[in-house]
Amino acid sequence: MLFLHVSDIHFKAPECLNPDTDPDRGVRTRIERHLAAQVQKLGKVDAILIGGDVAFAGDSREYGEAKKWFARLRAVSGCDKGPMLVVPGNHDVDRGAVGKAMSTRNVHKAIAEEKDEWREGTFRAQLADLQTGAALFHGHAAYNDFAAPMQCQIYPGKIYWKQDLDLTPDVKLRIHGLTSTLLSGRDGKDDPKPSLYVSPLQTALDPVANVVNMVMCHHPFDWLIDGDDVENALDRRATFQLFGHKHKQRVHREADFVRWGAGAVNPSRAEKQYEPGYNLVRIDLVGTGRERHLSIETHQFTYQSNPEGFRPIITSSGEDVFRHTISFPEDVVASTGAKTSHIRPKPPVDASADAEAAMGAEVNRNIVGRFWDLDSSDRRKIALELGLISREEIALPEPERYGKALIRAKERELLDRLDEMISEREGK
Repeated sequence: MLFLHVSDIHFKAPECLNPDTDPDRGVRTRIERHLAAQVQKLGKVDAILIGGDVAFAGDSREYGEAKKWFARLRAVSGCDKGPMLVVPGNHDVDRGAVGKAMSTRNVHKAIAEEKDEWREGTFRAQLADLQTGAALFHGHAAYNDFAAPMQCQIYPGKIYWKQDLDLTPDVKLRIHGLTSTLLSGRDGKDDPKPSLYVSPLQTALDPVANVVNMVMCHHPFDWLIDGDDVENALDRRATFQLFGHKHKQRVHREADFVRWGAGAVNPSRAEKQYEPGYNLVRIDLVGTGRERHLSIETHQFTYQSNPEGFRPIITSSGEDVFRHTISFPEDVVASTGAKTSHIRPKPPVDASADAEAAMGAEVNRNIVGRFWDLDSSDRRKIALELGLISREEIALPEPERYGKALIRAKERELLDRLDEMISEREGK
């Protein structure tokens, strides 16, 4: 499975609205061209992972331009219908809206300034309250509109997302999109370090047989109030970890996990080391039984100014690919008979056991995308007719309203009927 990992694109309005005067456009075009050449060598990309800061100021116009570029990136990479997944970064938060909303400023203060040992309880209480829970997501409105067709939106009942991809027919790669931005933009200002909060609500990562955990999070640990706790939890529970924000490309390899830092597609041109970059990562499951292992190859590409273009980052041994293996022996269960006792492989994981994670399946992604392509009135009529939302939930923002509806459709085995109702309205 080959992943394209990009982060920190920073579409900035109004500059990005005019392609002829967008100073960052040339770098993105060169990424497209370089990526096309890599696809010829490595094969088509299976999934696109976006590490946050798609926008610069959480402006809906910025996401409009982002959609156009990601459509080109899909075409160039060969990932026309594959999953594209995103997490929010600090620039995806509308800091102006946060600064003007006293309810958001108050809930930020209540959580951030709480004693460490009480912060989780305060966070849970604020999330559970109808008004303060909504206030935590006030600055994410435009991000949520962008992320909803990917089933990557966030709201009080779903502060992070998860989706399963098929690593093999029997093994799932479960990708968890963590939200590090719930306290971002406090008082409408930039975030000092450390001032953000993930919480244990996002790092449980319950182990499941034949499931490999991957996490995506915009902010690295040193930007988090609870950074040590998050790092300890993820190093034990997440085999693959992807971060953005620092604009520095890194591969950190340990016996049980790999951690990637993404370069920025469009870092600030004022940075001392102006190094746009992107990653291609291949993950394969190899072998059987106790010898089964994960094979990881990381290709990191960074910008050079003369001649202008992208080049591979070279390892200490002079190679242009970072290689690593992680043991992943088959899960086994004991079977005891009257005269014998033996070990046999556990059966494959049932992807439908977790309704939200199962939305990552290709057929379900197709339904989600087509649902969001419908007119708002059609979405509302379908959801009400199938009983996927209540009359009271119509008042919720659409990303939250229909995020809940689509997961309920999976839980209630209504996706086939939903597919039919979407088809009836398409082309009218």
